[in-house]
Amino acid sequence: MRFDTPVYFQTVEKGAYNADTGDYAPDNPIEEKKYADVTDTGTEALRLIYGDLKQGCKVVRLLRPYEKPFDRIRIGEKTYRVDLSRRNKAFYVSEVQ
Repeated sequence: MRFDTPVYFQTVEKGAYNADTGDYAPDNPIEEKKYADVTDTGTEALRLIYGDLKQGCKVVRLLRPYEKPFDRIRIGEKTYRVDLSRRNKAFYVSEVQ
């Protein structure tokens, strides 16, 4: 395995409410960069986790566990949510639309 793909663990700060305009400011993601081995999820794992085949799923494997709380993972320009975690070292993720 090669841990050469940059992945970003994101914690999202919600935008503050502006009483003058009645709108919320955009959310602000705070990222921490780690390097991981990223592969497509195999057919067998897709059936076990999701019960069916699903597109946009990956397995993110880290060399060391990631212990900090986070909301989502960004790989390149795409954002993923964690569907299953194994000892905070392997994350089965699916793409957020």
